[in-house]
Amino acid sequence: MTRLIFLGPPGAGKGTQAKALAAHWQIPHISTGDILRQALLEQTPLGIKAQSYMDKGELVPDHLVQQMVEERLTQPDTEQGWILDGFPRTVQQAAFLETLLQKLEHQGEKVVNLDVPDEVVVGRLLERGRQDDTEEVIRRRLEVYRSETAPLIDYYIGKQKLLVINGNQSLEEVTVEINRAIAHRESAV
Repeated sequence: MTRLIFLGPPGAGKGTQAKALAAHWQIPHISTGDILRQALLEQTPLGIKAQSYMDKGELVPDHLVQQMVEERLTQPDTEQGWILDGFPRTVQQAAFLETLLQKLEHQGEKVVNLDVPDEVVVGRLLERGRQDDTEEVIRRRLEVYRSETAPLIDYYIGKQKLLVINGNQSLEEVTVEINRAIAHRESAV
């Protein structure tokens, strides 16, 4: 059973890898951004609450995001595995997720950290050509990511769940390395 949590800076290729691996293993790719968009579209009670924060330009609070993740992980298609992308972002969210996975009997998750140098990330994001992707904005997002995620990486190292993958390779090479690391970790257990 494959249960993966993807970490990595913006532009590391988390979404691309998660989609490819989810399709290969026929398990859901669960992106918190997608969950939020779907909740807003369907105007679910959580979506309506989240909308009120977003309309004011505020971040959706942890407790709402956590409720959305919990709601999604209780759906039947997650029983055979899943890939989480964009959650957790903080140690507090990771602790919530650990408790939730125990409750749902979804243990055995592995955390894939796509490690990509900042200069490579900046180049990739500038190539995407999005209007809001200026070098200054990208570097600020990287600073925020590093400060928020460093404790999360340490948290998962302490839990012996972290797999560090060199994300500065071709898409195919990264996929192969992820598969190899997962197979190695499963055979070691």
